[in-house]
Amino acid sequence: MKKYKIGYTSGVYDMFHIGHLNVLRRAKEQCEFLVVGVTTDDLCFARKNKRPIICQEERKAIVSAIKYVDQVVDQVDMDKLKMVKTLGADAVFVGSDWKGTPSWIKYEDDFAQVGCTVVYLDHTDGISSTILREKIQG
Repeated sequence: MKKYKIGYTSGVYDMFHIGHLNVLRRAKEQCEFLVVGVTTDDLCFARKNKRPIICQEERKAIVSAIKYVDQVVDQVDMDKLKMVKTLGADAVFVGSDWKGTPSWIKYEDDFAQVGCTVVYLDHTDGISSTILREKIQG
């Protein structure tokens, strides 16, 4: 398996769960240096019309404590190409549930032009922050 130099992945990481950990572990297995973008509270609200349960600074602290993570950055917008260029990333890791979607087909093309590959990671079935939220709310 090819080992990428700099990998990037991003997410909200609200109510950190095993699915989050699996993504970070699988990404780190494939790159020397893993940068994780943690979505800001404002971006989360703008995209999903809801605030995370856990605030951005605490989510960043949790993610940065994970042994697979080398660096944590704020994800302030959805311009992933800008982040790839800023970091010099040669791989972006994302869940396989995004494969084949119009936005990620475009990302594949955009990233390829700057020498970056999209790597789709298997989704952990049966767990998500949305599922946890629903369980809590009953």
